[in-house]
Formats: sequence, structure tokens, C-alpha cells
Amino acid sequence: MEAKRTSGAGMGRTTSQDGATLRANAWAATMAGWDDGAGLVHAHASAGVAIATGIDFNRPAREAAEEGLNPAASRAEGGGRRANPEPGDPHRTCFEKDRDRIIHSAAFRRLAGKTQVFVFPRDHQRTRLTHALEVAQVARSIAKRLRLNEELTEAIALGHDCGHGPGGHASEDALAVFMPGGYDHAIIGADRVLARLNLCEETLDGIRNHSWSRPTPATPEGLVVSWADRIAYCAHDLEDAAGAGIVDTADLPEVVRGAAGTTRSGQLDFFINAMASCARETGNVAMRASDAEVLGALRAFNYERIYLRPESKRQSQQVINVLRLLVEHLSSRPEHARRLIGFEPGISEEDLLAEVVIYVGGMTDRYAFETARELIGLDASAIPQGIA
Repeated sequence: MEAKRTSGAGMGRTTSQDGATLRANAWAATMAGWDDGAGLVHAHASAGVAIATGIDFNRPAREAAEEGLNPAASRAEGGGRRANPEPGDPHRTCFEKDRDRIIHSAAFRRLAGKTQVFVFPRDHQRTRLTHALEVAQVARSIAKRLRLNEELTEAIALGHDCGHGPGGHASEDALAVFMPGGYDHAIIGADRVLARLNLCEETLDGIRNHSWSRPTPATPEGLVVSWADRIAYCAHDLEDAAGAGIVDTADLPEVVRGAAGTTRSGQLDFFINAMASCARETGNVAMRASDAEVLGALRAFNYERIYLRPESKRQSQQVINVLRLLVEHLSSRPEHARRLIGFEPGISEEDLLAEVVIYVGGMTDRYAFETARELIGLDASAIPQGIA
């Protein structure tokens, strides 16, 4: 059936044959959609795709469907277990709401401007945002195989790095000196950065404990993300470094090349299958020692050839210097800091410092380095320049 444009759809139309103008006119012509004459407006002129009527997969139906999950999987229930109780959403489970809140948060958006491995990445290299998306893909692949709660898994994966500062892991070294107990991006992400979103306890626990140095997550979905994070970054950091000419995948240890291969896709396939096989046969979200050896060898190779190479260490030291100068500058100027951050006047020195650290930790790479040049007058040579 051919639908007709609704009235006013052709506004701005000209007779120009210029390609850009034709495209603009074609876009403008869709302003009000396509009327089928039966009281419906469609997105396309040919409205030939239809679905069955009477279907509404609402929250109660989605929760009921979770009965088919693994007996150990987390179950969504009503508004979820939150610090501030909320009523259940009519359509989304509590974990779906968490995922949506994270995606729409400023902290998640800022990951697009934060270092994964390379400061000021080139157009095809990973940022913290693309890393989070790839972790979510790996984690959902594993969760689906194990019949775990995919929505909770995805929420944890998307939010797991929202506490990261600018300049990669060097930011934790930079900011740790100002925080009692240090600056751990997993804890900061769950307990400071994302706390305002009132996420479910299960989601925050998975984010808080995704790092292997932290306590074991309380849910199998959190454990899946812990593994997915390491699997994803080991594979894609290698791919980025190889693409930049920093490493040659032919130099990978034989234990890696022989089992998982030299490509990101092959490595992800190997490790996801290893996780699923181990869980299916042992009941543990883990890897057999022989498979874990492959992942460990890949990670060790990345550390030696990528993360700890002289250029990376020099860049990390620059990040540390810049971020510490920023914190010292702002914390010694309370009124300036208050105008930037918005905290209440009369704050204690300890709380002021904490606010400044969280503020600096939330900056994107570019904003942090530009702010340092503007406020402190740092020379360009003190600012990381990206890959040479």
C-alpha cells in the first residue's frame, strides 16, 4: 500500500538539482511522515510490514519469562532493590531501567572522550565508551549461553567503567594520593558517580566488584562481566596496538596463537566458548586452567608490549602530573571550585577535596588537558599528544 505525505511535508522544497539540496529536500519531505488514509502515519511510504495484534510484553510478562532462566540467575522483581524504593515500571524490568539510566547518563556519554589505551585515539581506536559496548556484547553472549539475566548483565557491563578518570588507569594513580583508601574506578563508579541514578543493588554490586582485585560479585551476572571485561580488552587492545604498528600479532606466544589465534574475533570466540563450556560442565563461572593460561599469556603480552612500553609510561606520567596539578589548583581555590562544581558553601576541606577529585575524575581527556592549559598555563610539551 502506498501512503501519502501528510500536509506540510514538502515545506522548503526547491527546483535545484544540486545533490546536497536534493538530499535536504528528501529529508524535509518526511517531516510529518506518511499518511495511509486510514488514520495511521508511517515512517516510510510503503507500509507493508505488519505484526500480530494484541501483543504487549509488559513487565509482569517479562518477569514471568525469567522463570525459564538458569536457577542461579538473578530475577527482576517490581521496582528492584534500590536505596530509595521505587514502584515497578509498567513495561520495563528493574534491570532494564538500570541499563537505560546508565545509557542516558552524562557519565556514560563522557566515556566517549576517555582513554582506553591511547590518549587522543585515532578515529578507529577504542575509547572507554566503545570498550564498554564491547564488554556488554561479550558479556551478553556468555549470559545468553548460560541462561543468566541478560538485562542485568548488560547494565553492569555498560556501567562498569563510569568511574574511570581521564587518561586511562594513570588517572587512578594520579588521584589516589588525594583520597583515603585510594581512587578505585570500580568503587568510585558505583558509590559516587552512578549512585545518583538510584540503581539496583545487584547492578551496583557488579560495577563495584568487576575488577579482579575486588571481592567476588554477589551475582553470576556480575561474575560474567568480570570475565567479559578482561576478555574484551585483551583482544581489542591488541587489535588497536597492531593497527597502530606498535606490535605484530605474529609475535604472540604460541600458547595464544595455537589456541585462540591472532585476530580479535577468533580470540573472543575461543574465550566465550571456554566460559560456556566450563560453566555447563562444572557449574562455575570460570575457565579451566588450560584456557585461563591462554588469556593470561595474552594479557601478559599486552602488558609488556603495549601498556608498559616506554612511550606509554611517559604518557602516563604526563597524565598523572596534569591531573594532580588540576586537583591542587582547584582545591586551593574554593570559590572557583564551587562555581565550577556547584557544592554548598562552607564545605569542609576534606569534603571540598573529595568533590574536586570526583570532578576532575569525571573530565574527558580533552577537557582535562584544555582546562589545565587554561587554568595553570601548562606548556604544550607537558600535555599528552597521543600516538607519535
